[in-house]
Amino acid sequence: MTTPVVAIAYHSGFGHTAVLAEAVRTGAAEAGATVHLINVAEITDAQWELLDASDAIVFGSPTYMGTASGAFHVFAEATSKRWFTRAWQDKIAAGFTNSASKSGDKLHTLQFFTVLAAQHGMHWVGLGAMPGWNSSTSSENDINRLGFFLGAGAQTDNDQGPEGVHKADIATAELLGRRVAEQTRIYVAGRASA
Repeated sequence: MTTPVVAIAYHSGFGHTAVLAEAVRTGAAEAGATVHLINVAEITDAQWELLDASDAIVFGSPTYMGTASGAFHVFAEATSKRWFTRAWQDKIAAGFTNSASKSGDKLHTLQFFTVLAAQHGMHWVGLGAMPGWNSSTSSENDINRLGFFLGAGAQTDNDQGPEGVHKADIATAELLGRRVAEQTRIYVAGRASA
């Protein structure tokens, strides 16, 4: 069985997104992937090489002012060297984000990630879960409680630290990690047999 290599390239301003990155890592590892966690605000040359060697890259950032954080944007611009050489062509990509509001323009951050992935020629993997918490019999503790399809969206009250990240959002991020690992395994095995 193929062991996919998944890298999580994330920035976390106050620790909330780091909690989600750890959850994505947990989900991917439980699905049998080798996982590298990379904080893009302090990325090293060795970590750039890990990204280049990975089968999948999951992008993560808080949503600030309707988009990914400034630190993540700096990282995204620095990927242009990889864009020019097509180093990430045909890798799997996915994404997750957090903000204080239920919507908080998180969709725009996920769309930013998809455009970044598309420019690199990557293949996007969405969350693959139906929305939760959208009927009178559902609960805020449902998986995908905020109803995102493009990636994992999380909401943490702005007066809470990392311990305030909602358990359902952590579970949703774990689901994303599992899905990325599983889809990457299928993709890598298919390429090897072609």
